[in-house]
Amino acid sequence: MLKIDVHNQQGQVVGQADLDPKIFDIKPQRGLIEQAIVTIMANRRQVTAHTKTRADVRGGGRKPWRQKGTGRARHGSIRSPIWVGGGVAHGPRKNRNFTLKMNTTARRKALFMSLTDKFQSQRLTVIDKLELAKPKTKEFAAILKVLPHQKKNLVVLPTTNATLVQSGRNIPGLTFIRADSLNTYDVVGHGQIILLQGALPVISQTFAK
Repeated sequence: MLKIDVHNQQGQVVGQADLDPKIFDIKPQRGLIEQAIVTIMANRRQVTAHTKTRADVRGGGRKPWRQKGTGRARHGSIRSPIWVGGGVAHGPRKNRNFTLKMNTTARRKALFMSLTDKFQSQRLTVIDKLELAKPKTKEFAAILKVLPHQKKNLVVLPTTNATLVQSGRNIPGLTFIRADSLNTYDVVGHGQIILLQGALPVISQTFAK
């Protein structure tokens, strides 16, 4: 069983915790981690670009002029894509689907690889508890300062804690996530993982079944 130091809110080492080798001792495969990140980013993508075709643009129901005899080119609608103010041909539409699928076993393995990398590179900090009497950004920032941290930090909570989230949401580069929602994208995208000791069994029960 792997061991890691456990810190308190004052940054002092108060003991050690066991880490599941099935999660924190996996040989990394860069291709699998990359696939997991691309899949998560694609599934989070929101399709906002949307253009109107000639069928969506208002007006243009009447033929601009008769077919023959005017000397001008024939046209059937002023909303044709070749007209100013007409529809757009081959433009982006909001019904596009960027969803990607990834095998559950492979997705979890990629998560374990990213957590292993954080542990082996000493960018994983375990703390026994985080307690604040009331939401206070200044107090939370002081706690963060005495713990190992980077420019971007991910705090992993065993359950939702509104007091902590309200205290830290204005701190730049700080993100909160529940242990059962942990994913490769957020782990790789943050320099330091600050993990509450109570989140360790939740991770094992959720992902290492």
